[in-house]
Amino acid sequence: MAFDLRKYARQTNLRLVAGFTLILFLIGDGLIWMIYGREAAILGFICLLAGLFPLVLISLVLWAMDWFVKRQNE
Repeated sequence: MAFDLRKYARQTNLRLVAGFTLILFLIGDGLIWMIYGREAAILGFICLLAGLFPLVLISLVLWAMDWFVKRQNE
């Protein structure tokens, strides 16, 4: 029985990023909601999305470059 360590690492990294994002939005925005109220939580949510936008954009560009290189090497 062989294990694909690259697939395992990719899957683990994806789970870590998803968990971090979930904790950031639920705990972070939830605390803003509890302490400052609904309007502040909405603004906090918008700011979190705006802050994550460059990271998502960079990730998409890197994924597209990886896909293109793999396609060219086949």
